[in-house]
Amino acid sequence: MAGHKRRSIRILALLMAVSLFFAGCRNEKEVSEEASVDMQKEVPEEDSLDEQGVDEILQGWSECDLAPVQVSMEENFRTYYEVFVYSFYDGNGDGIGDLQGLIKMLDYINDGDPETNSDLGCNGIWLMPVMPSPTYHKYDVTDYYAIDPEYGTMEDFEALIAECNKRGIKVILDLVINHSSSEHPWFKEACSYLVELGDGEPSLEECPYVDFYNFSKEQLDGYSQVPGSDVWYYEARFYYGMPDFNLYNEQLREKIADIVDFWLAKGVGGFRLDAVKEYVSGDHPASTEILTWFTGMVKEKKKDAYLVAEAWTDISTYAGYYDSGIDSMFNFGFADSEGIIANVVKGNKAASEYSKSLQDIEELFSTHNPEYIDAPFYTNHDMGRSAGYYAGEYSPAQTKMAGALNLLMTGSAFVYYGEELGMKGSGKDENKRAPMYFYDDAGAEGMCTGPADMGTVTMKYGSLDQQVNDPYSIYYYYKEAIRLRNAFPEIVKGSVKNLESYSDETLAAFSKTYEDEKLYVFCNISPEERSLDLSDLPVDALQMQCGLYVDENRASLENDTLSIPGYGIVILK
Repeated sequence: MAGHKRRSIRILALLMAVSLFFAGCRNEKEVSEEASVDMQKEVPEEDSLDEQGVDEILQGWSECDLAPVQVSMEENFRTYYEVFVYSFYDGNGDGIGDLQGLIKMLDYINDGDPETNSDLGCNGIWLMPVMPSPTYHKYDVTDYYAIDPEYGTMEDFEALIAECNKRGIKVILDLVINHSSSEHPWFKEACSYLVELGDGEPSLEECPYVDFYNFSKEQLDGYSQVPGSDVWYYEARFYYGMPDFNLYNEQLREKIADIVDFWLAKGVGGFRLDAVKEYVSGDHPASTEILTWFTGMVKEKKKDAYLVAEAWTDISTYAGYYDSGIDSMFNFGFADSEGIIANVVKGNKAASEYSKSLQDIEELFSTHNPEYIDAPFYTNHDMGRSAGYYAGEYSPAQTKMAGALNLLMTGSAFVYYGEELGMKGSGKDENKRAPMYFYDDAGAEGMCTGPADMGTVTMKYGSLDQQVNDPYSIYYYYKEAIRLRNAFPEIVKGSVKNLESYSDETLAAFSKTYEDEKLYVFCNISPEERSLDLSDLPVDALQMQCGLYVDENRASLENDTLSIPGYGIVILK
């Protein structure tokens, strides 16, 4: 049964990738009357979707060339797919996702063939921690040189990297150096030494690991008691099982450099750095200095290694971390249920706030690092999933539109696994990391059971197995948004200018320029059609029009008047 489902997914994905489902493009200003009539035809029932039905759906603007721009492995402008291995795909039948399962599903993320459209088109993978850990999330590491047995072996990891290289996928590894697990041998040895020492003064010659962490005879804020001691305490800002490192210690820095060497030699293309603002909690300049050391150390080893860091704070503060020279900081200002994207889509803020903010962040970030690469994302493993942000009649369209607003941003964009299906999950962290929704049948081959303490997560939209039957599903929308992103360097690398004369309460309008090539983007963030007079734009801006649509309605351009359907996006070049 499960095998039949997988074959169905592949066959339907190939069939429906014959042409563009949502990205319609043309090279002429006029749409033929025949095509306009065809656009009004009803979408076939899911069960009867065949080639003829697909052709009818696709009538509208003629197809334009959306060949993806070729990206070398050294390139650090990418579209990353964040994978929580534990909940992605189970390769050995124990209910827990693993590296072999991820390898089996790589073609879902990117099949390596630019001529096909059956994959998502992501050319990067961010692996959440895969090192041994006593917890399901694995953000408390016990061995920085190994793979957690739940996920497989080092040979499995090497096979994954090899398969990703074949597909042009750059893999970055979540590297947690703010803290270790309390089960790490370094910490356990330090604690044993201090318990035996009692009230004396520690000798680093006797136990150098004491200075790898922050120990104190006072119970300071954020400190926990050393087990078995009534004298010593240690810093553990997240919880007692995650003792914080003393990242000023030179011996520890040498160990971290060795860890970087190890994983770079395994073929990792870079690192995602967890909790950088906690390197020295409450002291952003000190944390920035440590990040400067780490960035310089890695870049000396591998110049094209990609580094992206998490500092969950306000935009002006995390902008300052670019002083370290790091490639990217996650752009939290646009993310989550209260970020710019969600607030604009919900109508809590004017649509113009999105396009204006795109322009503003360029100036802000470049003052700290002219070579920065923004890292836009919409949700991640610490946030409620976006399908839960919207309710009512337009919630499916809003869910789609918000995903596109993330993917239209300059830099390396990140997509959390399952967002392309409109997965749900909120509340405790386990719910946000629910099993990838490949099938409705939780017992189907490859389906994971999810974290043990996960509550009941009721999905709002269909599984992948269902969504491949619907050309207007969230899945196909994300695919087409990524295809547009991959086709235009201006989207990925372009400098943004807010088009003030067009941007308003429900319309975000901006241009993106890269190497003397410019395109114009118009986003109708409302359910009502919008008409615009484009006579002020250069004539050559109207030569190619591409669209991204939430349903069968299409844009039209007649005599310099552009009409955009509700929640439609049009790209002019």
